[in-house]
Amino acid sequence: MKKVNINTFNYNEVGLNRFFGPLESKIMEILWEGSEMSIRDVQQRLEIEKAINFNTVSTVMNRLVKKEILKKRVQGRTSLFKPIKKKEQFLEEQSRKITENIMDEFGELIINHILESLEDIDQSILYTLEQRIIELKSH
Repeated sequence: MKKVNINTFNYNEVGLNRFFGPLESKIMEILWEGSEMSIRDVQQRLEIEKAINFNTVSTVMNRLVKKEILKKRVQGRTSLFKPIKKKEQFLEEQSRKITENIMDEFGELIINHILESLEDIDQSILYTLEQRIIELKSH
């Protein structure tokens, strides 16, 4: 499966807004919740919060197709959209890419920061980390 290449990571945002603009994030959340949807379906879901122009939703969804985040399928006169990857796959891939990029650039500094942040971490995560380190050392 092709890797989705997100070129922007917004440190000052949270959740999906770190990878997408606010409207893109809302659209992705809606599409990750269910099955294929038309632009009109997504617009109606978005309008529960506030009014939004159909053309705006269409432009953003088609932009997500060009970025290879969404798939578009035409059925009659209606275009149906769905995410190429599940949300969990997307987040796994992006977090791996971020981690690899940071490790490549900052290596030892990042390891030190991670170790410093482990003081207040859940013990099960610490145990998993310990097991993974043992595994890596045995290779």
